[in-house]
Amino acid sequence: MIPSEDAAVRKRDIEERLRQEQETLSFIRESLEKSDQLTKNMVSILSSFESRLMQLENSIIPVHKQTENLQRLQDNVDKTLSCLDHVISYYHVAKDTEKIIKEGPAGRLEEYLSCMAKIQKAVEYFQDNNPDSPELNRVKFLFEKGKESLESEFRNLLTRNSKPVPSVVILDLIAGDDDIETTDEMTLEHLPENILQDLICISGWLVEYGRNLDFMNVYYQIRSNQLDRSIRGLKEHFRKNSSSSGILYSPAMQNKRKDTPSKKAIKRPGHDYELRAKHLSEPLSDKHGPPTGKEDIMDSEIDSYIHCISAFVKLVQSEYLLLTDIIPEHHQKRTFDSLIQEALDSLMVEGENIVSTARRAIMRHDYSAVLTIFPILKHLKLMKQEFDQVLQGTAASTKNKLPVLITSMETTGAKALEEFADSIKNDPDKEYNMPKDGTVHELTSNAILFLQQLLDFQETASAMLASQVLGDTYHIPLDPREIGTSSSSYNSEFNRRLLSNYICKILGNLQLNLHSKAKVYEDAALGAVFLLNNFNYILKSLEKSELIQLVAVSQKHPDKAYRSHIDEQLQTYQRSWLKVTMPLTEGNLPAFQPGTKLKDKERQAIKDRFKAFNDGLEELCKIQKSWAIPDKEQRDTIRRAQKENVTVAYRVFWQRYSNVPFTKNVEKYMKYKVEQVEEMIEKLFDTSA
Repeated sequence: MIPSEDAAVRKRDIEERLRQEQETLSFIRESLEKSDQLTKNMVSILSSFESRLMQLENSIIPVHKQTENLQRLQDNVDKTLSCLDHVISYYHVAKDTEKIIKEGPAGRLEEYLSCMAKIQKAVEYFQDNNPDSPELNRVKFLFEKGKESLESEFRNLLTRNSKPVPSVVILDLIAGDDDIETTDEMTLEHLPENILQDLICISGWLVEYGRNLDFMNVYYQIRSNQLDRSIRGLKEHFRKNSSSSGILYSPAMQNKRKDTPSKKAIKRPGHDYELRAKHLSEPLSDKHGPPTGKEDIMDSEIDSYIHCISAFVKLVQSEYLLLTDIIPEHHQKRTFDSLIQEALDSLMVEGENIVSTARRAIMRHDYSAVLTIFPILKHLKLMKQEFDQVLQGTAASTKNKLPVLITSMETTGAKALEEFADSIKNDPDKEYNMPKDGTVHELTSNAILFLQQLLDFQETASAMLASQVLGDTYHIPLDPREIGTSSSSYNSEFNRRLLSNYICKILGNLQLNLHSKAKVYEDAALGAVFLLNNFNYILKSLEKSELIQLVAVSQKHPDKAYRSHIDEQLQTYQRSWLKVTMPLTEGNLPAFQPGTKLKDKERQAIKDRFKAFNDGLEELCKIQKSWAIPDKEQRDTIRRAQKENVTVAYRVFWQRYSNVPFTKNVEKYMKYKVEQVEEMIEKLFDTSA
């Protein structure tokens, strides 16, 4: 029973599922039918739309093509109108710019250059498109007129604003090189910044568009004149304000300056010994006398020239910096070369004039004149490197001007040094020129002073002397390593030996001449005093300066040699006192026994001895009192020696015969006590006694 029920249930389930499946199938069929119907409708709509689009396309395309053609025509019309406007504008350029061009660029350079650009474009247009147009000539005329105005404005701006650099500013600029407190390099502002920018704009336009380089000639002429005026103003500043030292600086730098580029003050040769000051300023020449105003003027001119050389370098460096801003690079060197010529030539001519003046003085045997060349030559050599750097790129003739001047000075100096040595050797033995009191001869003081001046210019003097070495003038053994093709190749040690040999030559010539001059004196003792004074003066002068070290380079122990000469002359002088001491010696003195009566012959002998002593003492003291030994130490030494030699012998003689009755008139023969003799000797070499 149970299985039958299960089968019935299963049958009902199957039938129910079948029914559902049939319903589903029926729904799908209905959906398919609806879909087919919709598809047919859509195809019908699309077909209709396609047909309408084709109709629209057939209507629109012709209209579009027609519109496109119209647009193209419109563009062509616009372009044509624009071209017409552009062309017409060229015909109006002359009218629009003529007033501005005629008024010039002053005060409105930018606007003026804009007008010139329009005119230039108009010229180019008419030249390319209508060369026969009268408008071309008109705009060409305006262009040339505008270019001339720009050139004129360039000249006017440069002329109005180019002013000489004040002398105090130049001196500050020079002083700035050695100013230990100045950290920022001093620069010159030659032109105001706005003026400089205008000049740069005009220069650039004239080069690029004006095709005209004449303004460069204008530039170098104006700036050259300004440079020359600046240096001449500095010279005038020195002329008006130079002090005795010749050293001038602006007030701003007086407390900062640690040294001066100028020479040290040159002393004029003449006596400078202690008590012989009356010839302190006599020049070393055949004519002696006080210094003239010309010498002071010359010293001032030398200081001025040295400062002008330094000023030239600084100003030219500054000018070159200014020039590089305004002048195109390709033309800078040529323009700069032209710009500096006037000032450089003026300095070189002035230098040659100084050399010529020195030559004329040397021809007059005024060898102190060569000392004026030393500071200049030293300064020129110090400045030569800067000169060479500044003049880079200039013509060879410009670069060679300074070396030519240096060579001229070296040649003149070498000749003067050689002639000076010969003049020391050949100075004539003129009796009227000899010091009557046997003091230092002016030839000696002049020679020593001259040599002392060389100490400040050792390298310069050595370079001068080097030109004489190949002629074996000084007989110096040369080391091949020390020899070069020019004086600059000698090393410092060789230069020192070279100068040492020259100084030794001067001293040797001086020594020979002094010995010759000493023979002029009739009194050999006065000749000995003369030589003693001169040798002592030379020795003291050498020891007080570096000269002694220089002499020692070529001659060992020069101080001992001179002391030997002094001792030799001292002995010669002391022999003059033999007439005083000889009567006091033991030889041929009368022998007697105390208490015995002297014979007439013996009494007379004693009288003769006393008389000879008295006469000799009085004569020598009278004569030698007027002689001079300016060196106090040397004078005291000689007095002590003489007191010792004379008084010792006189005291023995006095003690021996003071109690001997050789005369009734004792005061006549025993005139002086020992103390009185000492006092008389103490007054030797004292004209005031």
